[in-house]
Amino acid sequence: MASADGGAYSYSLTVFSPSGKLVQIEHALAAVSQGTTSLGIKASNGIVIATEKKSSSILIDDSMIEKVAVICPNIGIVYSGMGPDFRILVSRARKSAQAYWKIHNEYPPTKVLTQEIATIMQQATHSGGVRPYGVSLLVAGWDINRGPSLYQVDPSGSFWAWKASAIGKNMVNAKTFLEKRYNDDISLEDAIHTALLTLKEGFEGHMTEKTIEIGIITVPSEADLAVGKVEGTGRVKPTFRKLTEEEVRDYLAM
Repeated sequence: MASADGGAYSYSLTVFSPSGKLVQIEHALAAVSQGTTSLGIKASNGIVIATEKKSSSILIDDSMIEKVAVICPNIGIVYSGMGPDFRILVSRARKSAQAYWKIHNEYPPTKVLTQEIATIMQQATHSGGVRPYGVSLLVAGWDINRGPSLYQVDPSGSFWAWKASAIGKNMVNAKTFLEKRYNDDISLEDAIHTALLTLKEGFEGHMTEKTIEIGIITVPSEADLAVGKVEGTGRVKPTFRKLTEEEVRDYLAM
């Protein structure tokens, strides 16, 4: 396409193919399927999200690799696919959570923030000059209305609530494994062990605390809800946190 000044430029626009498919979204899903396996499990008293964290060289400082990210004290996410795309979505999700805080004096419910992320991803599927995000996300959170919630968001902007799900390279086998082991009464501790066993099924090499990253949602007790705020800040106590390498090592040793 020629510009007004005689120069040439081109842009990429996602359009429907004659068969009714959005080819760029299929390409984005292919990028997700090449990413490392990530999974989430909703327990009776919390949620666990976990992923493989491998570096391509022993020379890389893997302490700088972050695949499980804290969005706000009650929400965390994990991804499979393209790391740079994930970084942008994390930044925008954090800004959205802080904007919600300023207006409502509380952090957003999990579904509200998931919808915001899904909208950002959906807008990229029909905007000129951009491509769909090459990531799928698992969003774990807790709020007073819905309790613990686990959502999956795909490059199309579609999102679903799950009891357990997997994304990435080994997602088919991981989902089959989860279907056999999941039950509605599973505890958070058992969910962590199940997550590790699921990742181990398709793991290449030796699984250590350096090659696994885990985040957990804990449901606050009645006493915690009564206290409510972190002293001196006015903010709620966090329900999401990432496990330390020492904690992951202890779970692997069990």
